[in-house]
Amino acid sequence: ENREDMLSSKSNRLTEALEEANKLFSGVSCAREAALDAQFLVLASNLGKEKANELHSEMTAFDSLAFAEDLLTFMGINRIEVEENDSDSEGISGGYLPSNAWHKLGEETEKYFRRAPSFHYMLGSFKSDPPVPRQRIERQKKTTGGEEKRAMPAQLKKMEESHQEATEKEVERILGLLQTHFKNDPDTPISFFDLVIDPNSFARTVENIFHVSFIIRDGFARLKLDDDKLPIIEPSKDEGRKDDHSAGARNQVVISLNHQEWK
Repeated sequence: ENREDMLSSKSNRLTEALEEANKLFSGVSCAREAALDAQFLVLASNLGKEKANELHSEMTAFDSLAFAEDLLTFMGINRIEVEENDSDSEGISGGYLPSNAWHKLGEETEKYFRRAPSFHYMLGSFKSDPPVPRQRIERQKKTTGGEEKRAMPAQLKKMEESHQEATEKEVERILGLLQTHFKNDPDTPISFFDLVIDPNSFARTVENIFHVSFIIRDGFARLKLDDDKLPIIEPSKDEGRKDDHSAGARNQVVISLNHQEWK
């Protein structure tokens, strides 16, 4: 709206607008605001370019008359002396170039053109052949229905197997410890937190809870609350719930344990 005012060389409106945009950009939080800032930057750049083109600077201007005077002086004519001679002798025209003037200019300019002109054919050096058609590569059709299973890399498959084996071994080890403690002292309940918590490692504590969850899921042990409403764990008498096939017997519990509670 204020285009003419901003383009004026006496006005600083464009600079003020840029400073205001810098302040507003510090509070940008949405994509739409950033897009508006980019749009303003393009508009301000165009205005700055137009404003720069209107500046009049004589530093790089080419003066053809001054160049002609210097060129004639180099070729052997002093215009000032010619004008004085013309004023002294009327009717006698002077200012002719010396006989070697153009040779002198040629020798000087030859230094700046020390390369042979490029040679080229007007209609090309030979008749061009039509381009060779590219061979069409047929893409393999995708298999439908998911009949073919994707081949798993051997290294990834080996890692998965080793991780699964390590988990199974750890679950078996914890179950053995639980059964041994319960067998030695069947009347004393085993605290769930005393079993799983590692005082020196929060990550190890989480892994222990993860492994014990498999024991609970498969029915080798069960959780219940004591008189203080704290969970205790004990091995199941019926290993693996062989006699219970009902889905209602499978109960899941979500335990919340953060780093502060672990401490």
